[in-house]
Amino acid sequence: MVVDRRGKPRRGATAFTRLSNGGFRMRRTALVLLVVAFAAAPLGATITQPVKTVGGLISGVAGKDPLVMVFKGIPFAAPPMGDRRWKAPVPPAAWEGIRKADAFGPSCIQSIVQERKPWTHEFMTHGEISEDCLSLNVWTAAKSASERRPVYVYIYGGGFSEGSGAVPVYDGEGLARKGIVVVTFNYRLGVLGFLAHPELTKESPNQASGNYGLLDQIAALRWVRDNIEGFGGDPACVTIGGQSAGGMSVHSLIASPLAKGLFHRAVVESGGSSIGGAGISLGGRSLADAEADGQKFAESKGVKSLAELRAMTWQKLTEPGQGAAAVGGTGGMLMLRFSPIVDGYCLPASAQQVVAQGKQNDVPVLTGQNAGELGGLAGPQQPATAESFVEQARQRYGDMADEFLKLYPAAGDAAAAIAQAQSSRDQSIVSMYLWARERAKTSKTMAFIYLWDHALPGPDAGRFGAFHTGEIPYVLNTLSMSDRPFTDEDRKIADMMSSYWVNFITTGNPNGIGLKLWPPAGEKPEVMEVGDKTGPVPAAGDDAKFAFFERFLARKR
Repeated sequence: MVVDRRGKPRRGATAFTRLSNGGFRMRRTALVLLVVAFAAAPLGATITQPVKTVGGLISGVAGKDPLVMVFKGIPFAAPPMGDRRWKAPVPPAAWEGIRKADAFGPSCIQSIVQERKPWTHEFMTHGEISEDCLSLNVWTAAKSASERRPVYVYIYGGGFSEGSGAVPVYDGEGLARKGIVVVTFNYRLGVLGFLAHPELTKESPNQASGNYGLLDQIAALRWVRDNIEGFGGDPACVTIGGQSAGGMSVHSLIASPLAKGLFHRAVVESGGSSIGGAGISLGGRSLADAEADGQKFAESKGVKSLAELRAMTWQKLTEPGQGAAAVGGTGGMLMLRFSPIVDGYCLPASAQQVVAQGKQNDVPVLTGQNAGELGGLAGPQQPATAESFVEQARQRYGDMADEFLKLYPAAGDAAAAIAQAQSSRDQSIVSMYLWARERAKTSKTMAFIYLWDHALPGPDAGRFGAFHTGEIPYVLNTLSMSDRPFTDEDRKIADMMSSYWVNFITTGNPNGIGLKLWPPAGEKPEVMEVGDKTGPVPAAGDDAKFAFFERFLARKR
């Protein structure tokens, strides 16, 4: 379906029809191409300053492109410090005069790592960290507040333990030049963002605790709703997007009643759009389990009350490492990981359960993963030997192992390596397709699925391939934020990918003039391969392999 920028069907331009089974088919032999408003760089003066926000007046600075204005470090919530630690965000104090928004605010508390290959400098958080971190950044090339351009709110990844709206590859200028108003923001991480505890639940007016980082995200979206028009953005045309933990956050926001009406489309990059445990889990721990972990955490710090935890410095609180707390146990060290939970308030049930019940915020979704992730997020798999491949197959597939080994034979070590790669690919892609098929049972909106296959250039390209996060400089059009040896082909791919994203942000459909047709997920088991090769590809090598994984993944749900 071709839609206008408010997500409504465009008369006379319908290219897809929903089928009774939740799929789609072409209504015309040729797709009616979308013409994306604002695709070209603007001409003339930039937006009038200062810009009025609910907190007060602000002034920004020119980007690398002087026609793009950047507003950095705008507070969207009060500092969550002292007695406000582990509480829902509240609006910031208003200011007098004109606030200069020319520098990123501090990132939220985390361990700063300069490089962790394959992730290098451009993917990492830099600069100051502080509990006073709830700020956001806006990039706009609008010339007036009346333009009402589409808005993209990007949520960073980092395992809910690191990340920042100021990470270089999240720079918004590349999409702003294509007509989008871009917003990035910070949300609380690790124990400061996701600690549940019985005392915290008891003091909460909503009888919930643990999802403070998600509540920060919702507060940022409310700020966008109330303020973005002043930057030339359209509060009725907001897309949320994120990668990894940011993508998991998008799933949570789709499931959260608190986010209803705050966004109109969603992008999930490598963030759990799969079923059967074939990717990142979106199951969500219960409040009771998270509270028990919170009590263990408090005991490990030698404190007996919430007041003592709030009095502790963040340095002491986050030892021995942000994102996970080491707690003594009989078998050694127990690692507690802090991430979103099913708290009954922000998240009434797991993201999958909310969608199955048809209670989600039903918006078009663009989602996918990278070829380098198909064997797992840790990176390239060790090539299997024939013996290890058969052994792993019997462990993984149980009574289905003989059938699996007929479909993926491993007569020798070379054949086993090929079978390992092909079976990992097929299982992952089938899982994504089945996720979209399940979603279609309760959704009226379309889903578009991709498989990213292009490796970032550099000395490790052959080793890491299309690794986890490697698509971001292309979809956000931020190659300029990296010193990698990019070629004209990289720039061509970045223009293509960012154009798909701009189209989706603008209309809920990635298709547009000059781009290869990207069909929505439908009755045909396929996804859109993008990057080096661009076009629809089957979800599995053949029908028998698809049927095998369909049955296997159904068992694991």
